[in-house]
Amino acid sequence: MSPVNQPPPVGPALDWPMLNALLALCGLGLITLFSAGAESGELLVKQGWRLGIAFMVLLVFCQLPLRTLRRFSPYFYGVALVMLLVVLGFGLIGKGAQRWLALGGFRFQPSELMKLALPMMVAWLIARDALPVATWWRLALAAALVGLPVGLIVLQPDLGTALLVAAAGGSALFLGGLGWRLMGIGAAGVLALLPFVWQFGLHEYQKQRVLSFLDPLADPQGSGYHSLQSLIAIGSGGASGKGWLQGSQSRLEFIPERTTDFIFSVYAEEFGLFGAMLLIGLYGFVIGRGMLIAWNAPDSYARLLAGSITATFFCYVFVNLGMVCGILPVVGVPLPLLSYGGTSLVTLMAGFGILMNIRRQIPSLFK
Repeated sequence: MSPVNQPPPVGPALDWPMLNALLALCGLGLITLFSAGAESGELLVKQGWRLGIAFMVLLVFCQLPLRTLRRFSPYFYGVALVMLLVVLGFGLIGKGAQRWLALGGFRFQPSELMKLALPMMVAWLIARDALPVATWWRLALAAALVGLPVGLIVLQPDLGTALLVAAAGGSALFLGGLGWRLMGIGAAGVLALLPFVWQFGLHEYQKQRVLSFLDPLADPQGSGYHSLQSLIAIGSGGASGKGWLQGSQSRLEFIPERTTDFIFSVYAEEFGLFGAMLLIGLYGFVIGRGMLIAWNAPDSYARLLAGSITATFFCYVFVNLGMVCGILPVVGVPLPLLSYGGTSLVTLMAGFGILMNIRRQIPSLFK
């Protein structure tokens, strides 16, 4: 049935199983942030305000009709793309990258908006064909729509966010009918370009991150410091952890970026293996719930959108945990719902609001 002709939602406004898991993750995030931020009440209050705004955004996107989301998908993508262009010319610079825009005293990253705008746009384009296989030219156009913002984000430079945006668009392409053969050809092309990218496309600090990933002990006080201190903190937590507010690595400020990118190191040191399993279990539940919604979605647009939002969230979690555990290079990706931040949190909650919106259209999930 077309979204335009869909009947009114048949279920409750919120998906309580998913919402409860999100609340649990946010609660663990506030507890960990209080410890990682040296018991800073101000930091906790700021994050609390951001969480409040993020959940309000979730409620708004949960109530919007799917046909409205579908209709405005191209406009949302266009606005986000223009913002990325503006960032390159007039963006604020921080930590060596030009990623932020200021609007009325409020700073935000347009690249975070693209994590939601891109899957909406790709789903809007591909869903015009009958799934499971879209026409080749739609897939080619969708691939171009993915490559354009990814290239702009790389220029900021922000390789971590570029990878996540590429994952958001790539997952929608795959769900829209991009077969394994074409994905293999694309992967082969990327591998062929790696020497060129290494020589001309990466900044020196990015090269050092890759080299330190391969051998962190080669420069333990320099490029390998982040990874080594993270591994020490995680390993020292043992099975049950040192206890809340008792993490020596975080309290003595050995862990870098402990309120943002490496907040999992603080959490694992204080709550140990059992706490880490609880956290990963909550993430797994949210991802599984999202895929269940995608599988039962009422139409092609909703199916593609739900699947790509869930896949992006999975990549978000996987990249951060892989980074802090030493199985991936350090790319500066925060841990969703735990790390301190604003724009990424609001974007994530908007995505979960869309998932709950789609879930309202599936009567079988209420039984």
